[in-house]
Amino acid sequence: MRKLFITISKTILFFVGWAVLVGFTPDIPTDNPAILRLGWEFTPLLTIIVFTLVFVFVLEKRNIKVPIFNDFYKNFFIGIVTGFLWLGSVVVILMLTGIMVIQGENKVEYILIWMLSSLLNVVMQELLIRGYLYQLFKKNYNAIISGFLTTILFTAMHGGAFEAGIIPVLNIITMSIFVILLLEYTGTLLAPIIVHFVWNTIGCIILGGVSLASDYPNLLNSIFKGNILLSGGIYKIEGSIIVLVINILLIVTFFLLNKNKNSKN
Repeated sequence: MRKLFITISKTILFFVGWAVLVGFTPDIPTDNPAILRLGWEFTPLLTIIVFTLVFVFVLEKRNIKVPIFNDFYKNFFIGIVTGFLWLGSVVVILMLTGIMVIQGENKVEYILIWMLSSLLNVVMQELLIRGYLYQLFKKNYNAIISGFLTTILFTAMHGGAFEAGIIPVLNIITMSIFVILLLEYTGTLLAPIIVHFVWNTIGCIILGGVSLASDYPNLLNSIFKGNILLSGGIYKIEGSIIVLVINILLIVTFFLLNKNKNSKN
């Protein structure tokens, strides 16, 4: 009971404390929307980095580790390949079936800054959910409970999906499970960060088929038509049942890879 109380207290202090501090940060005084967005993404990231360092080095006295750069090149490669297979398979299916059609393009100024902002957002999310908190739950209980609890937190962070319907919610839940299995397989946050970055950046800023904050631009105009179950309707890629199917296939794949890895160890 004492362990449960301490774990819950640390979770609340970490998650709520971060949210409160982020709420008090000022905006960058600029009229450039790309720079403004960069500031909005940088502050939460900086805050979660500070919180992670304080909790890991001070509160936990290094008894919990948050692995990020283990086997950098290998896990970077795994992240890139997995990310493009994940998004690419969905996009290819949608385009081959005529559900997704690209109609023209937009001029996006400072596109590299927008991409950097997307990266900062992804790193923040992964550190917040699958960094210290994931390792805390895993150390005090096990990976299954940790995955269950962090998936609840990750889904709650994307609360807008509940207004979109059951498929977008299931897509978020299965995405979280797949990324957790990827984290366990690689033993580092690097691969989940890369996979998440590919999905958000290529899917939103390039293809315009994934939803980020409303001010993010999109280079291509992607139109989604046909059966709403397949097209996702106004929620585009993230509302499509094709994503759910691909997520489940990735879950099975990385479950088997983890099982094989554990059997060898």
